[in-house]
Amino acid sequence: MCSINGYIDFNDLKHSRQGEVLAAGRTLQHRGPDASGTHAFGGVCFCHNRLAVMDPQRGHQPMSVIFRRKRYTIVYNGEIYNSGELRRELRREGAVFLTDCDTETVLWAAIIWGEEAPSHLNGIFAFAVHNETDGTVFFARDRLGVKPFFYAQVGGKFYFASEVKALLYHPEIPPEIDEVGLWQLLFLTPVTLPRKSVFRHIRSLLPGYCATLSAEGFSEKPYWRLEARECRDDARTASDTVRALFTDAVTRQLGSDVPLAVLLSGGLDSSSITAIAERVLSAEGKVTHTYSFEYEGNQESFSATLFQPQGDDEFAKGLAEALGTSHTVLTAPTAAVAAGLFDAVCARDLPGQADIDSSLLWFCREIKKRHTVVLSGECSDEIFGGYPWFYRPEMLYRDFFPWLHDPLARVSLFDNGITKCDKGLEFLREVYRSTLAECPVVDGEKECDRVARQATWLSTRYFMANLLERKDRMSMRSAVEVRVPFADHRILEYVFNVPWDIKFENGVEKALLRRAMTGYLPDNVLWRKKSPYPKTHSKEYEILVRGMLRERLARGGFLAQALDKSRLNAMLEGENTTWFGQLMSRPQLIAWLCQLDFFFEKYRVKLV
Repeated sequence: MCSINGYIDFNDLKHSRQGEVLAAGRTLQHRGPDASGTHAFGGVCFCHNRLAVMDPQRGHQPMSVIFRRKRYTIVYNGEIYNSGELRRELRREGAVFLTDCDTETVLWAAIIWGEEAPSHLNGIFAFAVHNETDGTVFFARDRLGVKPFFYAQVGGKFYFASEVKALLYHPEIPPEIDEVGLWQLLFLTPVTLPRKSVFRHIRSLLPGYCATLSAEGFSEKPYWRLEARECRDDARTASDTVRALFTDAVTRQLGSDVPLAVLLSGGLDSSSITAIAERVLSAEGKVTHTYSFEYEGNQESFSATLFQPQGDDEFAKGLAEALGTSHTVLTAPTAAVAAGLFDAVCARDLPGQADIDSSLLWFCREIKKRHTVVLSGECSDEIFGGYPWFYRPEMLYRDFFPWLHDPLARVSLFDNGITKCDKGLEFLREVYRSTLAECPVVDGEKECDRVARQATWLSTRYFMANLLERKDRMSMRSAVEVRVPFADHRILEYVFNVPWDIKFENGVEKALLRRAMTGYLPDNVLWRKKSPYPKTHSKEYEILVRGMLRERLARGGFLAQALDKSRLNAMLEGENTTWFGQLMSRPQLIAWLCQLDFFFEKYRVKLV
């Protein structure tokens, strides 16, 4: 894993602004502390920061190859899990490999297959390839958007980067937020719109898209789409297929030339990864290292809810003992979780998920002391139907994104003259409706199957994108690479078309995955009720963030100017209800307000 960034101006072939691009790249050095490099030629300048995982000695970037008298240069962020197979195919086409690094595989794929290259790759990636002979640059991003790719066009200049902060470094890209950006902040975040960032000038290359930049302009197109097809498989065939695909995905993602571990919560998803990883690694004579997360004071303060019926600690330790892994429990101090809120904003370039972000940042820093690569269980709930809105139609038919229990929970705290709340709500409702309308369906399929498709479509395009962004930014802030086996596109392509009565057999969420993992996990884990990533339940945490909020208001920044004080007080003294996803309740809302105010101050945000 790494960072990439660059500047392209085909109208000025002599001045690459290499110093400025390198300085922008330094803002991303946390993603790649092991080495840095630049490439400048013909109006194109690339910068790369490397986190060495495969072939640390020879995999330096930018990487260049000459083929048939043409020179190609790549900057790349990601991991390719079918590199070995691709190399055999590419050698038959004339490729000559000098390293064992997957960067070289991606570069040769782009040279030999051109715009078709991304469709050959199994992995997580964002890259840019410069054809120095014809003066074009080719970009691509992985199918599910695990790796980020932001860009901005100002006049005839084109900028790209792994994180927004590197784009904002350039003076031509001011930190301006228009009304759509403000609506994203106050209604949707940590979810954002798939193509448009909250900043007016910055966009994101969509997952499953590639693009070409030349003197004639910038054009992008999809190389992959999720398709709806009829599936006639019975439950046993479906579970066998899922087991084979998932086992293959996990096995492929265990390759690393640096220390690797697995994140183990004791829930179905992480336990499934751990069980397969342990079988593979033990067969190779290796020990499987696992981590679980806990919070200071949680055992004393935890109370069960619909979304989080149980704590994780005993399940994680019990499974680790049963499987024989080398297990470590990381316990985040409450003060550190609160203190990390603002660093989490800097990592994400957004006010995010409060302690859900800052705790992960703390955990990743602890993991980095021993391991550089970890496998994690994200994406399973969105693909297999683990969230309540998959089986509670009233949540999906509220005419708004179902994970936002109350769309007005945050925006109503602010002056309506600033937020234009009604206009924003209708704009985002239309985005929601148009997203549902884009969902592929099979003519004549049952209502339950159509609803399940829509829930998957929404969840993967929005909710899952947020979780992947969070995991990427918090882990890479700590120079830790996270791999997500459930994000293998083959799994999504297959499960998307499996009938809902198989995925929700006997009224059990994720029944298909549970059936597939039978024999790998003990029953108490296999049939355990879903429990999400843990949050702090410490009463001390709310006391700390209330104090932080008072301090932020006293600074006279955005919050002091924009908040409706009477509504704020009503929220502070009112009922503690969940307002986003499964974890965000009043303490997280208070912390999010602190993050928002810090964001406006740190990034010098200007509303336009």
